[in-house]
Parts: sequence; structure tokens; C-alpha cells
Amino acid sequence: MWFNESVFYQIYTLNFCGAPRDNDGIVEHRILRLNDFMDYFEDLGINAIYFNPVFSSDHHGYDTRDYCKIDERLGTNEDFIEICKNLHDRGMRVVLDGVFNHVGRGFFAFQDVLNNRENSQYKDWFRIDFNGNSPYDDGFYYEGWEGHYELVKLNLDHPDVQNYLLSAVDYWIDAFDIDGIRLDVAYSLPRWFMAMLKDHCRQKKADFFLLGEVLGDNAGYMFSEAHLDSITDYPGFKGLWSSFNSLNMFEMAHTIKRNYGEMYRGQTLFSFVDNHDVPRIATQLQNENHLPLIYGLLMTMPGIPCIYYGSEWGQTGKKE
Repeated sequence: MWFNESVFYQIYTLNFCGAPRDNDGIVEHRILRLNDFMDYFEDLGINAIYFNPVFSSDHHGYDTRDYCKIDERLGTNEDFIEICKNLHDRGMRVVLDGVFNHVGRGFFAFQDVLNNRENSQYKDWFRIDFNGNSPYDDGFYYEGWEGHYELVKLNLDHPDVQNYLLSAVDYWIDAFDIDGIRLDVAYSLPRWFMAMLKDHCRQKKADFFLLGEVLGDNAGYMFSEAHLDSITDYPGFKGLWSSFNSLNMFEMAHTIKRNYGEMYRGQTLFSFVDNHDVPRIATQLQNENHLPLIYGLLMTMPGIPCIYYGSEWGQTGKKE
């Protein structure tokens, strides 16, 4: 498949485009700035762009308001259609972040529950206890993702939720012609849901790519039960920077052998030296002269390599 032979470029879209932290609802066509980078992506040899969340959200993109509307801080759906077309015209694929485990408090169905409580037609879209209370003093308790109550956990067991999310994905494919989805917190998603999503997407596009976010290892079920095409290689990420900082490649060699010789034999992992959830590699490395070397290793080791925007230029940054 195309993704096994691609170099990915990850863009945290809101930050890349200089969007403000909070969504004030004012439409600014910031995402069109990507047109200025098309030549650069092509010259760099990029085959696919992976966008962190682009849909309307409360703050950081992972607190979705509307799965079918481009974030107002980035522009309009028509703007993103233009970006996707320009990327495709240059032979680059488009992969979007799929945040299906939770939504933001501004999500229309949760807003309806806030207003109508037990009478809301969407009350079963979430895991709610009307006899409790939330940290936001809503007068009812709901399950937040890992204790973050700005992220309202969806009830994926509910058929209406499943149908809503599948219809949203259909829209992404039909409107933007996307080529894949990276599943946020895939380790929190039911395996049957991911398998259902994979089968659904492959009926729309025979070579559709489904990537799962996995933080640890020993996740072979992501391939066998969830039907994913790849998962994030965090052990490889750790081995890369740690081996350079210790000037000892044993850890990296051991990780590659364990990944591809034992744990994930016959599979391909999604490899990176940094991303939006960890420090920039230029900050992580003790010797800045190792920056081109670690990218050289990333590009030659097994896996699907991904560059996080700006890190190839030595941009620094710590995880907050």
C-alpha cells in the first residue's frame, strides 16, 4: 500500500497557522497559508501530510465542536477543499486526525444535554449520571477522558453515535478526498469500533489508511482485532533519542529487533523523532550536531517515517 512507501509530514494545524488558543467563532482564512509551503513539501520528498485536528473545536482541536466544519480560526470548508486538492495535485496524500473517543463541551449534542438534561434526545450519547455533579457544576456527572472534563467521553456503544461518526467520515472522504485517519487515543477505543471503522472506510476507498495512537507496546491486537494498518512506535521514538544521548546504539538495535523480529513481525509501525505530545527533538538531544544523524536513522530504519513540522530545521520546544 502507498502508506508503507511514504514519508509523512505532521502539522499541528492550529499552531502552524498561528491561530489563537480559544475559538471565538471569527472566521480567518489562515489555513490557506499552507499554499505557500507546497513547493517545500514537494522538494522535501513528502508523500503524505498528516493534519492534527482541523475541525471546529473549543480550544486545542481535540475538544471537537463540529466534525463537519473546519475550525473558524483556520477558515472554511472551501479553504480546506482547496488545500487538499493542491496537495493531491502534487501527488501527496491527506490524513486527518480522528478524535472519536471524546468531544468538547461545545459539541452540539452535549450543549443540548446542558440545556435539556433528562429530556435531551442526546443524553445517551454520553455516560451521564443525573444524580451527580461535574467539576463545571453542571448539575450532573459525566465521564471525562482520563479526568479531563473539558473532554466529554462519547458513548460509542450507542448506534446513533456510531452512525453520526461514520457519516462524518463519509463527509471527509467525499468533500476533502482524504486518504486516511489517525485515530486519537486508539488505546482507549473499543477494538470492534476500530474494526468497524476500517471496514467502512475500505468500502469507500480500497487503499484507505488507518493509524492508531498507541503509547506503549505489546499492542498486536491493534492489527489482528482492530484491523489497523499501523500504530505509533513510541518504543522506537524512545530508542532513537536515548541512543544518541548515550552514544550507544544498543537500545535502538534492541528495539528494532523486538518490534520487527518478535512483537510486530510482518507489520509496519509509524516512526518519528518527535510529535505534538513530546518535546521537540532539538530540545531532547544533548548534542545539536546529532540532529541530521537522527533523521538519517529515522529514514533508513524499518517503519513509516514522519517529520513533525519545523523540527527538521532545529525548532526547539518543551511539552507543556
